[in-house]
Amino acid sequence: MTLPLADRFQALADPTRLRVLALLRIMELSVGELAQVLGQSQPRVSRHLKILADAGVLERRKEGSWVFLTLTDAEANDALFGLIDGWADAATRALFAADAARTDAIRAERAEAANRYFAGHAGVWDQIRSLHVAETDVERAIDQALGRRPLGRLVDIGTGTGRMIELFAPRATQAIGIDRSSEMLRLARVKLEAAGIHPSLRQGDMYALPLDDGSADCVIIHQVLHYAHSPAAAIAEAARVLAPGGTLLVIDFAAHEREELRSTDAHIRLGFEDEVMSGWFAAADLEIDHVEHLEGGELTVTLWRGAKQGARQRRAA
Repeated sequence: MTLPLADRFQALADPTRLRVLALLRIMELSVGELAQVLGQSQPRVSRHLKILADAGVLERRKEGSWVFLTLTDAEANDALFGLIDGWADAATRALFAADAARTDAIRAERAEAANRYFAGHAGVWDQIRSLHVAETDVERAIDQALGRRPLGRLVDIGTGTGRMIELFAPRATQAIGIDRSSEMLRLARVKLEAAGIHPSLRQGDMYALPLDDGSADCVIIHQVLHYAHSPAAAIAEAARVLAPGGTLLVIDFAAHEREELRSTDAHIRLGFEDEVMSGWFAAADLEIDHVEHLEGGELTVTLWRGAKQGARQRRAA
């Protein structure tokens, strides 16, 4: 007879695996980072991780050539950590504390990599920002468009460096950031860790989100759709993961004629007309209830907000 509960306890009955659990309680880590903190080889650490994953204690998310680990089932793990904290002896607490201290080196390495990336791309980002109203004005408008109500389960599609998560995760019961780029997700981890925010960051495509139907209450797509080959499909996919009554907020450029942005900054779409965006929202069973244009530069930033009407059932692949 097989008992999942017994399998879980058996998976935890090892010093290394308990150390892994304690480390992932602090922050998401890659396999290589765990090996560095634990002072063990990656193959050995991977064997322990497989046991924990098979027992349902953690899940692995591939991001490019890296694999990141995160704990599953927050409520169950809260109870588990309560038990561990209550039973831990002095030697165990000392070992956990020493491991935790070594994560400072991981944070420092991540920050160094982030600084190198920002230094190499700052000129491009500054050039784009110079074409529209100040970012503070855009963020103020986003805040007002979201309203003062709690955001519930928040999903940021194309999270980039995690700015939307940084701003709005405190108002959410759960915050998930999704991006195709493993590099950007690593940058977001550095930034959000420094801000004391611990969202779930996942690598995924805007056309096939790694989320179930109706699993989000609020979805933000901030300055992403002008890179999309099919914005309509991206909006439909965002609508799929929204619960009935949930909110989609798209922030992007109004239609413009800065053709050079296609070559200099890989923009596929030169902004969007309100009528076109409204049609895409309607096709996805979203009713637009707020449109706002932020003028004051060569490019106009527009906010389109809509609420989900019907519900279509499909599970994430």
